[in-house]
Amino acid sequence: MRSIVTTTTILFSAFLTQPVFAAEAVGVSEIAIPSPERGKNLAVTVWYPSDGSGVKTLSGDDRIFQGTPVFKDGAVKPGRPPLVLLSHGSGSRVTGMGWIAARLASEGFIVAGPNHPGTTSGDSTPADTPKIWERTNDLSTIVTALTTQGSWSGAIDTDRIGILGFSLGGSAALEISGARADLDAYARYCDEYATMMDCQWFAGGRGYVDNEPVSVPKLDLRSIDKARFEQQNRDPRIRSAVLIDPGLALAFKPDSLREIDIPLIFINLGSKGKIPPAVLADRLAAAIPAATYQQVDEADHFSFLPLCKPDAGAFLKSVGERDPICEPAGSRDRGDIHAQLETMIVAAFNRTLKPGQ
Repeated sequence: MRSIVTTTTILFSAFLTQPVFAAEAVGVSEIAIPSPERGKNLAVTVWYPSDGSGVKTLSGDDRIFQGTPVFKDGAVKPGRPPLVLLSHGSGSRVTGMGWIAARLASEGFIVAGPNHPGTTSGDSTPADTPKIWERTNDLSTIVTALTTQGSWSGAIDTDRIGILGFSLGGSAALEISGARADLDAYARYCDEYATMMDCQWFAGGRGYVDNEPVSVPKLDLRSIDKARFEQQNRDPRIRSAVLIDPGLALAFKPDSLREIDIPLIFINLGSKGKIPPAVLADRLAAAIPAATYQQVDEADHFSFLPLCKPDAGAFLKSVGERDPICEPAGSRDRGDIHAQLETMIVAAFNRTLKPGQ
């Protein structure tokens, strides 16, 4: 599902506030990992348990969103913790998941994710969006690099690797766990639900290249490379997955879902009856033997994004932003929703990647 269509999330500003740093120090490092498939480096952010050294900064702070306190390039605490991969939503950046990444790092996980080329803020087009196989390759490439090369290779327990995916990132998390997409089903979904955000994105008009808006034609989903769209992208090194509002919810082959043999935790943002069919995951969870399903009431798809700065809503309207990125979903504060999600996600990975603790 199209999670953000915005010209503004790449605009950065000076820190407006200086939040209190958590007692459990979280380090962050930016690294580049070569991708043969992409023909260039992946920009990867890594969050990790740290000793509190390094430069105090705010991960993900920009003109719209509040950052999360971290220590840039601080030393990594000794040990071999589990690894949790991140896959962000379409049109976003991995630092938009910094709030949950930092929480997981404070709980003893190493957390890493890329800015997926072609579906990242300022670099996003309808034609690139359905290429889930590129996202899964990004994630597998990161696992290989972090577990076999350089300083990170001795710091990760290679038998305990999970993934957290949001929106289009949830689609990638589901596929890397073993699900296979169905192109005909996806095209039929957009025929039937043309007003859904992802289908409106495919209707064309505007994309983003080199941080600038560009005009793009309508994308005929049936023109996508069917073999690649439906290929098997399972990476057996992935041992569990948490999927938040996963995209392509109506477009996975049922037999592939039944064959998934790792624990998957699906979380939908919204009260019963108010979750869009594009991401409604209860049937996916029912089809997968080791899956569970949960909901977060009085939330919506944008509730997973970082906390917005006080003037962000007005600024977004002033630049013509169409998505309700900073508008409340209901009576609940986004911070309250985040607190519930943190509890759910940390519990899921503690259960599946730290058994017996």
